[in-house]
Amino acid sequence: MPYFMDRHDNVEGTPDEVAEAHAQDLAVQEKYGVNYLSYWFDPADRAVFCFVEAPNQESAETVHREAHGLVANRIIPVEGQTVNAFLGRPPDHPAGEGSTASAFRTILFTDVVGSTDMTQRLGDAEAMTVLRVHDQIVRDAITHANGSEIKHTGDGIMAAFASSSAAIECAIAVQRNLANHNRDAEHPLHVRIGLSAGEPVTERDDLFGAAVQLAARACDRAAAGSILVSTAVRELARGKTFAFEARGPFALKGFDEEIPLFEVAWAESGPA
Repeated sequence: MPYFMDRHDNVEGTPDEVAEAHAQDLAVQEKYGVNYLSYWFDPADRAVFCFVEAPNQESAETVHREAHGLVANRIIPVEGQTVNAFLGRPPDHPAGEGSTASAFRTILFTDVVGSTDMTQRLGDAEAMTVLRVHDQIVRDAITHANGSEIKHTGDGIMAAFASSSAAIECAIAVQRNLANHNRDAEHPLHVRIGLSAGEPVTERDDLFGAAVQLAARACDRAAAGSILVSTAVRELARGKTFAFEARGPFALKGFDEEIPLFEVAWAESGPA
């Protein structure tokens, strides 16, 4: 059965009131063959996101309409595995019990610089051995920072984090551990990293679409051994010990306006 993610904007209710609305969905859903699996509620942004399994979009909306009348501002089809990868296991809310859990995520991309040239120079087998060093270092850092690997891109990794600070810490750990590795490595490995942040369903009707695209573009713009982050990531990390240096603004593919990016000064400051 298909999965959908919906977004409710400008929600005025308390956590208990949102929980009660979810309980009302559960009481009605069986009639329409729908299963509202969970929801995320961020009172600061007054946004609710629902994760639902339904025969079609109309059935999911009908449950909301009949249960409490709070129809979502937008709803999009998603893959269940993709939602779980980005957001982790859906929160288990007992029916009617108030809870808050932000669906906001920070997206991180790594990219091995010069991977094509390296393959031509070293051959497939030895190049893969070098790339596996990248994979291990990045995956260890993601695990340590409580992130989730979304996918392997061939010469990089995409990951998601509930905390922007944790994502930056992961990026710093990757660059520092690679620098340590390169001191004695026969074939030094250089990586660029890009980060952005956002909510799962935006005006572009795509699961983390703008955040993913901006993180990828930031990675493309980063120099070897550097970390570039979006304005949102920098703002979310205010008050922490990270040091940022302004870069850009850049004309990035897929964005109508030039975008400022910020480089993390990982060699001198920031948590290891």
